[in-house]
Amino acid sequence: MMSVLKLIIVALDCSETSVQLIETLNILSLQPQTKLILAHVLPSPESDGEIAADRPHQSAAALYQAMEKQLQAYQAQLPNSEIELVAGDAAEEIVRLANIYHADLIVIGTRGLRGVKRVIEGSVSSQVAADATCSVLVVKR
Repeated sequence: MMSVLKLIIVALDCSETSVQLIETLNILSLQPQTKLILAHVLPSPESDGEIAADRPHQSAAALYQAMEKQLQAYQAQLPNSEIELVAGDAAEEIVRLANIYHADLIVIGTRGLRGVKRVIEGSVSSQVAADATCSVLVVKR
């Protein structure tokens, strides 16, 4: 007998990959009682070095509001879902949320980095898969 997934962490980065994650959830035939946590990790203030110098950047409050609005749009498509918007290292925070909520599954996308770029930038999905105590579904582009 297969167990029911009670809680799923859905790691969204509000890119095209996020749309694919939502589509994947819709084809998984989840049970009505399955709860979804739509999670997004904002970069922590210490990671200002990642901000492009050649274009204007949003304040932390404006970025938070924009992400919250996007997550609410996804939430409207998914019954029985909640939003978690946190700051920090993406992989660490996703695994932390999965532990806090005792998740049965983490659904995460991959940016498809290859070679040197993957080594330099790191792979959030690979780190989550390695560190999580629950199963991880990695959705490729």
